[in-house]
Amino acid sequence: MRIPLVAAAACMIAGVGLTGTAEAASTSAATSLPAALTKNKIYRSGTAAPMSCPAPEIRSGSVASIKRFQQELARCANRFWATRFKAAGLRYSPPRLQITTGSRSVCGKINANGAQYCPEQRTVAIRITKRDLQDQIMMNLAHSVAHEWGHHVQELTGILDAQNTLYWRSGRTQRAALSRRLEMQAECFSGVFYRSVLDSLPSEITWSQWIDGVRQSRESKIHGKPRNLAYWQDRGYDAGSARACNTWAAPNSRVS
Repeated sequence: MRIPLVAAAACMIAGVGLTGTAEAASTSAATSLPAALTKNKIYRSGTAAPMSCPAPEIRSGSVASIKRFQQELARCANRFWATRFKAAGLRYSPPRLQITTGSRSVCGKINANGAQYCPEQRTVAIRITKRDLQDQIMMNLAHSVAHEWGHHVQELTGILDAQNTLYWRSGRTQRAALSRRLEMQAECFSGVFYRSVLDSLPSEITWSQWIDGVRQSRESKIHGKPRNLAYWQDRGYDAGSARACNTWAAPNSRVS
């Protein structure tokens, strides 16, 4: 999903699809959900300190420069989450990264928005599209990495497995609700990452402009209402900690 921002900026926020994983159950009582969702150790990883994330220049029309940018951001995401996992007493391992101009990844077709997480292969797959070459907004390109690393965090901490189990036991409405909780948590995790590294990235827009753009994006059945996606991403950014990202205990109105 592209997000209209002031000064013609845009974002691929809903382009961060989750391939091969379940989508999640509406929860009336958080206490009925597995501890992996509501009491995960990652929530106790503390507040992250600022981290330098040097990003190479993105050149107009250059696939190679976009690829280098996303590879560098991926290295930053690995350093960031390795630190947070250590603080929580968890073990971190980096995902594989596949960047392509084609339409297929290690787990099948890449969705139209250009990024997905493949849990079985523990791979983040990113497609560089013609639109990326024409509209090189740094935050669009960064979000393909930040959001998908959020799904990798969910995989390593057992959140995806717990959600997947609930999914297959649920009806259609519950599955849609669980999917939104999953995606909004990945948005929150991306906000936590941005809080630590954004000052070192050459962004052409402010954080406030970015979040305003998220609120104005098109609604996605899988990801939920743009205002809630903006809320969770901003919540993670404000807190600078995964403790803010327990979407499983949130009221239904916050994950609709």
